[in-house]
Amino acid sequence: MAAPRSPAPRQSSSRKLFGRLSLPERTLVGDALRTETVGGVLLLLAAVAALVWANVPALHDSYESVSDFHFGPEALGLHLSVAHWAADGLLAVFFFVAGIELKRELVAGDLRDPRAAALPVVAALCGMAVPALVYTLTNTAEAGSLAGWAVPTATDIAFALAVLAVIGTSLPSALRAFLLTLAVVDDLFAILIIAVFFTDTIHFAALGGAAVGLGVFWLLLRKGVHGWYVYVPLGVVIWALMYNSGVHATIAGVAMGLMLRCTTREGERCSPGERVEHLVRPLSAGLAVPLFALFSAGVTVSGGALGDIFTRPETLGVVLGLVVGKTVGIFGGTWLTARFTRASLSDDLAWPDVFAVASLAGIGFTVSLLIGELAFEGDAVLTDEVKAAVLVGSLIAAGWSTVLLKVRNARYRRLCEAEERDDDEDGIPDVYEEDQPEYHLRMAAIHDRKAAEHRRIAAEMAAARRARAEVPGGAGEEGDRPA
Repeated sequence: MAAPRSPAPRQSSSRKLFGRLSLPERTLVGDALRTETVGGVLLLLAAVAALVWANVPALHDSYESVSDFHFGPEALGLHLSVAHWAADGLLAVFFFVAGIELKRELVAGDLRDPRAAALPVVAALCGMAVPALVYTLTNTAEAGSLAGWAVPTATDIAFALAVLAVIGTSLPSALRAFLLTLAVVDDLFAILIIAVFFTDTIHFAALGGAAVGLGVFWLLLRKGVHGWYVYVPLGVVIWALMYNSGVHATIAGVAMGLMLRCTTREGERCSPGERVEHLVRPLSAGLAVPLFALFSAGVTVSGGALGDIFTRPETLGVVLGLVVGKTVGIFGGTWLTARFTRASLSDDLAWPDVFAVASLAGIGFTVSLLIGELAFEGDAVLTDEVKAAVLVGSLIAAGWSTVLLKVRNARYRRLCEAEERDDDEDGIPDVYEEDQPEYHLRMAAIHDRKAAEHRRIAAEMAAARRARAEVPGGAGEEGDRPA
């Protein structure tokens, strides 16, 4: 007799990483990705325009003149250059949207479940710690400046999604959602880095005024006060006070984004946070971030300058941090999460897929450029060289991830087709209904109708053949001519 089989292991003991998203989460992620992808394309165009504008000899002086043009009320401490307005003003809109995304993830998304949150949080932390370590080791060995350790720690989700729009349109939604959630957590820690490490002096009166303004903002939200004409002027005042306090002004945007309610109440189709995000995200992705790129990415590039990127420790540390540090950190953090939580990878994916997405996260642009400006403030030459290193590192990461994703693109296409299939034509992908009896009853009815139609056609064809056979002298199959 065969030995008795051991009982099958409980399915609940092993959790799947990158499993299929719920339908509402998939819809939200899809909407966000579409907007960010368009914004990413505009970001790429703005970066190219900045490089052309700054490097064509006939245009270079005009780029410098426009970037350095100052305007704004000097009495309020806001007489700033165009480049400064882009970095401190427009990016506050970007971080406002990031704050809403983070709030939604914390209360209604993957981050609300500690077990599900472990993966993007650990991956993001490792994806920031390892690039910082790579930069530090590179500059320690070559006696370079350690001030730029935070430059390669940030991922630019818009830039990364623009690359995906070209080379990875069939990437499974679970991996896209992981990349998006990873970038949200990444943005949070980047904000903390800016607030803690790049604040030299604090003016407590202005900071107190900003805190009072945030308190009023929160109170108005809780009282249910509506109207952009209330919140936009208040938000500008809070931003101005935060700027004058010495704390980076983008922190005001994050704080206001985190205050918005992102859960629905009875009778609501969507939360206030989702409505505001839907309105502001196109402004952020389509205007604020591209304009920041236009006035930040305009560095002078030459053959000698590009060669210096790989010989100067500060710039080499940035490139290695983005290309090597980000990939190793995120992939290692994901593997460690799977190893110590006894979670297993989704059956549809393999570890090379995770490695490819991790390499894609090495595209650091918007926040990396901002941190580069803050880290080397006062040294214009080194600032431009570090910006060039961010561009080069991001391009290398984009090229490397393109190769990795193309290798698996045929499999991704099949997975995407399976996710999108809707044979019962009810507007919901079949993979979300296959465990429901109603779905199978609908499919049975559809197949019955198709079978009846085929039986009707077969009967008509058989009747036609009998009619031809009864014609005197017989009939041919072609043109009813006599045989």
